[in-house]
Amino acid sequence: MIAPLERAGVGGEINTRATTYGWVVFALAFGLLISDYMARQVLNAVFPLLKAEWSLSDAQLGWLSGVVAIMVGLLTFPLSLLADRWGRVKSLTLMAVLWSAATLLCAAAASYSQMLVGRMLVGVGEAAYGSVGIALVISVFPSRMRATLSAAFMAGGLFGQVLGVAVGGEIAGTYGWRAAFMAIGIAGLVLAILFPIVVREGRVATASSASGVGGAEFKRPPLKSLFASRSVKLAYVGSGLQLFCSAALAAWLPTYLGRYHAMSVAEAGRMAALLFVACGVGMILCGIASDRVARSRPDRKILLAIGYCIGTAMALSAAMLCTPGITQLALLAVAMFLVAGTTGPAGAMVANLTPVAIHGTAFATLTLANNLIGLAPGPIITGWTADRVGLHDAFQMLPIVGLLAAGVFALARQSYLADLTRMADAADAQ
Repeated sequence: MIAPLERAGVGGEINTRATTYGWVVFALAFGLLISDYMARQVLNAVFPLLKAEWSLSDAQLGWLSGVVAIMVGLLTFPLSLLADRWGRVKSLTLMAVLWSAATLLCAAAASYSQMLVGRMLVGVGEAAYGSVGIALVISVFPSRMRATLSAAFMAGGLFGQVLGVAVGGEIAGTYGWRAAFMAIGIAGLVLAILFPIVVREGRVATASSASGVGGAEFKRPPLKSLFASRSVKLAYVGSGLQLFCSAALAAWLPTYLGRYHAMSVAEAGRMAALLFVACGVGMILCGIASDRVARSRPDRKILLAIGYCIGTAMALSAAMLCTPGITQLALLAVAMFLVAGTTGPAGAMVANLTPVAIHGTAFATLTLANNLIGLAPGPIITGWTADRVGLHDAFQMLPIVGLLAAGVFALARQSYLADLTRMADAADAQ
């Protein structure tokens, strides 16, 4: 049942096995995504240092974090559209150079306003990387691996957060916050130079053909295909809502651990890094589970997404009822394990419900929703709320958003199978 239903988004399948070159492309794109999120997350590790040096409020700190996601949300769609036409490899390389250079500018910032401008430029560089990167990756793999690949690739963001917080916290604790930005910016530039040497447009096109998607890139459907079904619209919204919780926790957990668990900057960075590892592992395992349980029933992946949302809300609610200590940390680990579990199912839904020729733009639309609904407002609203009621009480409000996400995914499940059938029929008619 799943083969005819979920082939519509890929334009047919030829090779059902992953190739060595496909894994090379994945590894390098994954490495750049880690660099992307290290550049984004290092800021959160040094919040206490910036707050003390420049006398900043939590709301101002939240803007430094959220402005990156705002720029990503505003620019991801047009830049992804350009990348689909200009060339994904060239576009990804240029993006990596820009965000790495902008991170070096942040290291030289002499005031809050200069840091804010630097962070805006980081967001410009990162704007389309997630959407174009995942489109590049899934183009060289068989479609049966989509939820796994979507989750595993985006888990690079979580591992980037781990390294950004842990490495950034350690370097900042010893050498100061400027050194942390400088080290991460230089590492990103090195990867940006290596990427186009190994990953070439011609070889990617050959691998895409072997995976059954070659040739479809030249038959560009109208952009309205991005919103052609009720299910894909709801997938965008549900994913964004759940990532509101993910972004708020990622931005503020190091600060929470410092304030309520009396940890130093380095200690909070290490503990937050462990929690981000749980999130990255959970993202991958939840994606694998989604692919496996949905082999004969495609809608089961949405049931799992609903479960991930509800599980996150329950674990986080329980954690906030506990006093600071090992029990609270364990419950926070459970919440982090589940909070980004919807990434795989949502990515697979978008890939299956949109034509392959505009997958870069489709994932840009998903990225747009993720950023404008979740990744941008999550840290900003949480910081604004923390200024008024405290960070602990601000965290207590996050489960409400998770339950809203579960409700949206439940609505998407009602029409998902019918929308897949329409996609398959449309592909057969071409």
